[in-house]
Amino acid sequence: MLLFSLFRSDSQSETILFSVFVAVIIVFLLLDLGIFNKTAHKITTKSALYQSIFWVAISTIFGFLIYLKDEGGADASLEYFSAYLTEYALSVDNIFVILLILKYFAVKEEYYHKILFWGILGAVFFRGIFIFVGALLIAKFHWILYIFGVFLIYSGIKIYFEDGDEKIDPEKNPILRICRKYLPISPDDMGGQFIVWVNGKIMFTTLFLIIVLIETTDLIFAVDSIPAAFAITQNEFLIYTSNIFAVMGLRAMFFLLAGVIDKFYLLQKGLSIILFFIGAKMLLEIFDVNVHVGLSFTVIILTLTLSIVFSIMIPKKIAKSNEID
Repeated sequence: MLLFSLFRSDSQSETILFSVFVAVIIVFLLLDLGIFNKTAHKITTKSALYQSIFWVAISTIFGFLIYLKDEGGADASLEYFSAYLTEYALSVDNIFVILLILKYFAVKEEYYHKILFWGILGAVFFRGIFIFVGALLIAKFHWILYIFGVFLIYSGIKIYFEDGDEKIDPEKNPILRICRKYLPISPDDMGGQFIVWVNGKIMFTTLFLIIVLIETTDLIFAVDSIPAAFAITQNEFLIYTSNIFAVMGLRAMFFLLAGVIDKFYLLQKGLSIILFFIGAKMLLEIFDVNVHVGLSFTVIILTLTLSIVFSIMIPKKIAKSNEID
């Protein structure tokens, strides 16, 4: 009921589609945790590939339903896919950070799935709040969109010049410091539990701290992805559904790309170009220059494709040696 109260559908078709969306998410979350992954185990690359294909297929089918049922038709569908692709691509950076956190704490691989499951569940909730608040603010103060535009251009430039090899120190996270200061922490993972009772006292495990870190990391990434989605469309229904479908596919993509993520080193550059483009598109509206959603979609998918292709064609070692020369 909370999800339905967050979004005011502009049409009966959106209400029906949103009901389908909620049903799909709930059913597959229950199946995931209750049946397919009831016990802790290592997720194989083959299983991750099937799950990735599944979530991409479900997301694509939903986009096609938007094309058929939504009053906006083709434009609404393109806006959905543009927001979905942008969020899905931004998730690659998120995967890199999550992998660093898990490696830093030397988490056993059989616990990866459980941690990511609850981390993504939190993302579904918190991103809903982010989008709801953003929609309310934009409805009241439309000029906030232009602030989003400036912020996205800044983020695009910043990401472009960032060193992809930079290290992240989880110990610097202020939320983690607060947890360690005020919560009783057990040094043991207690068989994959987050909270346990020890001698009549409640204890939080290291895995709980990791969940906290992943949630705060996702909120940081949402600061980029949510404004980017609002710059593509102001329809909160399209923003939330595209965002959550991308997030749902994040876990499978993590297990699929964890070992090869470094190979797509140019994707960061591609993401920076996309953020810059979306931000510029938003600011151009000040001068009554409207970039068609079809052009936006083409730029996004072309940039992502070329980033991946060039990353494969020009290995990172070769690219770095050319820079030195």
